[in-house]
Amino acid sequence: MQNRRDFLKTAAFAALGSGVALNGVFAAEGKVPALFNINKSGIVPRMKLRFFPYELKLRHVFTVATYSRTTTPDVQVEIEYDGITGYGEASMPPYLQHELGTMDSVLAFLKKVQDTIGQFSDPYQLEDILAYIDSLSPGDAAAKTAVDIALHDLVGKMLQAPWYKIWGLDKEKTPSTTFTIGIDTPEVVREKTKECAGKFNILKVKLGRENDKEMIETIRSVTTLPIAVDANQGWTDRKYALDMIHWLKEKGIVMIEQPMPKEQLDDIAWVTQQSPLPIFADESVQRLKDVAALKGAFTGINIKLMKCTGMREGWKMVNLAHALGMRAMVGCMTETSCACSAAAQFSPAVDFADLDGNLLIANDRFKGMEVVKGKITLPDLPGIGVVKL
Repeated sequence: MQNRRDFLKTAAFAALGSGVALNGVFAAEGKVPALFNINKSGIVPRMKLRFFPYELKLRHVFTVATYSRTTTPDVQVEIEYDGITGYGEASMPPYLQHELGTMDSVLAFLKKVQDTIGQFSDPYQLEDILAYIDSLSPGDAAAKTAVDIALHDLVGKMLQAPWYKIWGLDKEKTPSTTFTIGIDTPEVVREKTKECAGKFNILKVKLGRENDKEMIETIRSVTTLPIAVDANQGWTDRKYALDMIHWLKEKGIVMIEQPMPKEQLDDIAWVTQQSPLPIFADESVQRLKDVAALKGAFTGINIKLMKCTGMREGWKMVNLAHALGMRAMVGCMTETSCACSAAAQFSPAVDFADLDGNLLIANDRFKGMEVVKGKITLPDLPGIGVVKL
């Protein structure tokens, strides 16, 4: 028979996995405040939040359809509670700062959280805390994500379990991650592709410029690996988009992300209905509220923590997509292993993964999920599964 402590821990896992507040589990015990809110010293601990800017330095110039860059602005976040620290981060690629926030707006938002998070004495109340965080502004997605990840890391460490276990997932079912080959000269593209030999099982290529076919032909000159394509809204004519997709199918491409501008939803639906390849939404989907409207227009959705405000909402998006008969993918920005490992926690539940953001930077602060022979590998560590270097 389970003893009382084992029973309560099992009940805690079940409550978190289903999104039920833990207080409900223990209400029948009549010990809601005492069980979690008073530490061994008889003191009610409070959460404390710290944060600081951290510029991510890319290993190579990163180019997509509309811009190039060598760095990414980032903010590192820590939430401490009763001697335990949870880690999070906000990454703000320049082209997405209107959606995710700027360095100034992220720092200002986190200051608000820093001043008020102490009102919550029970970190297990994820739904209440993160709903409050979300209510502080209509935007600031990346800043909200940083708090969400840090809070999940904290709670997982308090439970002494990784989130994939709390969610009931099998870490052996993680997919292979794509590795991105950025738009560049044929010589550089060939060299980057050769570097992937034996390390990855699937590549990802950014298209949407006038040299799309040259990019694919260049990669095909040195590898036969499956390729995922992200057009970054670069094709504006639906017939051209469909013709490209048919051509790409012949070249061994296995999926297409965001072939057309998000404003052209009817055209995207037309392409999806006739496409020989699955079509995934990227720019067309940010948060949970966007998912249902995309049924029929896309085969699936790409979930990125920085856009959807974090693990809490990302996990809900996975489940809603599946309930609607859609497929799910998990992606990332250029991030440290902190955010990538957080996203990887629900990767066993998705069809495709693009979690190479930490591999693209030269100054990672963490060790967490790893790519072993191309496959996402989750460590047996609590929370989001990272240790600070």
